[in-house]
Amino acid sequence: MLLHPFRTVAFLSVLFLLSLTACSQQEHSGTATANTIKIGFLGALTGDVAMFGKPSLDGMMLAADEINARGGILGKKIQIIEADNRGDKQEGASVTQKLISRDHVIAIVGDPTTGITKVAAPIAQKNHVVLLSAGSTGPGVVESGDYIFRNTLLDSVAIPACIDYFANELKFRKVAVVTSDNNDYSVGLSHTFRSAAKSMGIEIIADENIKDGDKDFSGQITNIKSKNPDVIFFSGYYTEGALLMREARKQGVKAIMFGGDGLFAPEFTTLGGAATEGSMVALGFSPEQAAPETAAFVDAFKKRYAGQLPGLYAAQAYDGVKMLADAMTRANSSNPAVFKSTLAQTKNFHGVSGTVTIRANREPIKSPLSLLVIKNGAFMLKNKVPVKLD
Repeated sequence: MLLHPFRTVAFLSVLFLLSLTACSQQEHSGTATANTIKIGFLGALTGDVAMFGKPSLDGMMLAADEINARGGILGKKIQIIEADNRGDKQEGASVTQKLISRDHVIAIVGDPTTGITKVAAPIAQKNHVVLLSAGSTGPGVVESGDYIFRNTLLDSVAIPACIDYFANELKFRKVAVVTSDNNDYSVGLSHTFRSAAKSMGIEIIADENIKDGDKDFSGQITNIKSKNPDVIFFSGYYTEGALLMREARKQGVKAIMFGGDGLFAPEFTTLGGAATEGSMVALGFSPEQAAPETAAFVDAFKKRYAGQLPGLYAAQAYDGVKMLADAMTRANSSNPAVFKSTLAQTKNFHGVSGTVTIRANREPIKSPLSLLVIKNGAFMLKNKVPVKLD
């Protein structure tokens, strides 16, 4: 029977749309016949937190190139899909959705920050795409569901280890806490610090609040100065940290600053100058005293990026891609519904940023902890603290 011309066109249009839907669903499930496995990058390439995002992308690209040079995964090449979320939560949500719906990634590495990761995680969970954050350290990330992971040393592990070192080795007893109360990472880190300090008998003699974007900290430092702390614990990012220390030195406060990876950026010392000398940060990576696999990564990174030394975010994002590849290989599948289970079973993965074991709650335990100190305007390794792996 012949169809009416209009009905024929309509019928063919429906078939075309159905074929597109089928192809999209097939690619999203990781069973597509295409010769690539798409992994999305989630991070900022511009804006205030680009210092975290750009190195993460560099690490991911290096890992993908190395894997592809060895034949790829399951006979397929890795393709890193990048986009710029500009460090904005709303844009982070939009980028996450586009990576999944438009680009059909089977996994996402990022975001390096806690706030955007907490926005992206429910989207990835709903769409059954694995999200592995290689930077977020605050609470409330993996709780989104069984597709959400991270490989960074958690604040809940790093901060107690540091406080133990401060109390027993450096003999610090009095601390002033400063929190950026419009920053999820800062709020969570300060909460962790207060709890750990109390358990170690360290006294919190001042507890001040600021906001990201503030410029004048004279009031907070005046309050801190009157208490004479041994150390100022700041849980926020490098811009405000540098300005806080400039004001502290201006008012004659001699205490050093201690913080998490939010302070780990060259801009901390550039903005703060001599005021940041002696400041310390706790990280899950240091290129100093490197294990063989870390030394090889440092050499490869410097060769690819014109002599640039890799930092924490490059190393953890590199490890993130390698962990995903390892999970897919062990699962013999690039389907997120399948390889998420093998990723959850990762134990003693020897990454360039440390040895990682994923616990039952999909949170990592990682060793060692690197405590860095600023000397002559540069971050230097002060001590490596072992962390017991479960």
